[in-house]
Amino acid sequence: MLIGRTAFLTGILQSVSENVDIAAPQTSVELIKDVNSWSFDIFHHLRNGGLFMSGRNSSAVAIEDVQVSTFTIPTDSPESDGTLKWDKTTIVLVHVTAGAKQGLGYTYADKATSALIQGKLANVVKGQDAMAPPSVYMEMWHAIRNLGRPGIVSTAISAIDCALWDLKAKLLDLPLVTLLGQVHKAVPIYGSGGFTSYSDERLAEQLGGWATQGIQFVKMKIGRDAQRDIQRVRVARDAIGPHTGLFVDANGAYSRKLALAQAEIFAHDYGVSWFEEPVSSDDLEGLRVIRDRAPAGMDVAAGEYGYDIFYFHRMLQAGAVDVLQADITRCGGVTAFLQVATLCQAYNLPMSAHTAPAQHVHACCAAVPLRNLEYFHDHVRIERMLFDGIPEPVNGKLFPDLSRAGMGIELKETEARRYAA
Repeated sequence: MLIGRTAFLTGILQSVSENVDIAAPQTSVELIKDVNSWSFDIFHHLRNGGLFMSGRNSSAVAIEDVQVSTFTIPTDSPESDGTLKWDKTTIVLVHVTAGAKQGLGYTYADKATSALIQGKLANVVKGQDAMAPPSVYMEMWHAIRNLGRPGIVSTAISAIDCALWDLKAKLLDLPLVTLLGQVHKAVPIYGSGGFTSYSDERLAEQLGGWATQGIQFVKMKIGRDAQRDIQRVRVARDAIGPHTGLFVDANGAYSRKLALAQAEIFAHDYGVSWFEEPVSSDDLEGLRVIRDRAPAGMDVAAGEYGYDIFYFHRMLQAGAVDVLQADITRCGGVTAFLQVATLCQAYNLPMSAHTAPAQHVHACCAAVPLRNLEYFHDHVRIERMLFDGIPEPVNGKLFPDLSRAGMGIELKETEARRYAA
């Protein structure tokens, strides 16, 4: 490498000497002018040769194209939680192109998200600098002022932002976690499913299977029937044994009083250590009540419906949670996810990543206060179907692939076309 750079510099000096008058100057002023001229020529050759970049926009790479596609995948069986039922999942995928590279990002949302990207945000992003994802993020944020930030708008921004970071890492030929700054070698995961629509046998099979694989924590849905929930939690505990951590998620289905009563039973009788959305995540005061009065050793978690930094700040400021959740496919992508991590660090609280495991891994490994990542059944299944390069659990953790640039995943186009919406 040193020999190559020496030859490169020698060539520059030869080129400069051939194009400037190196006759001895007559005065000191002329000498200074010649030195300045030679310096500028050498600088110009070095910059254009790629040895270093300098000056405003000298490293900019214009975004050339934004493409969006939508796929809808049926669930492997009917599913429900405490407040919702579903039988299919829609994923909106974005490709952003610049400098002969293509970045990929996605969100789990409605098809309307695709229309917003095509009709509004794509034109905002095109021509922007692919090397400056936070700048593009702010341009999108400003552009949707009159549309409102939460919901579909934020999921659209999230997908594009993830694609932009994937693109930048590929342009630099770096794994995304290396670009962001790696803090953790791997991300601890918890298996997540246990839908209220499952039979006891299916519940035990799924959660017990994760425990057998070495996943140290598992989570199940509750909230349809309080008495039935207690029975199902017992089934889960029997299936996973005494040494695997058990989490429950009510998706906001309980009242404050009921949540407190259930928390006592779950914790004392079955060792439940995580109670997610015991009441609505919009009820910050209620979450604070549950957090303050829940049994010691039981964490209250919420935050998955956060669509902007202000939502997370309000939740932390209210003292509503022990663990703050954030979803990279909703909160604003990699840019916002890392902002939320900084907020958690300032409040001395851990952060948990919500679902979409393949897209979270690199960002999670760059988030200082990270506790864990939700290994959600639906999304694991979809990501295995649609993408190459999906990380697989090793001793209950996901490791970023450091041998590939970007997030390390690519769309299986032939397989994906079967589910085009």
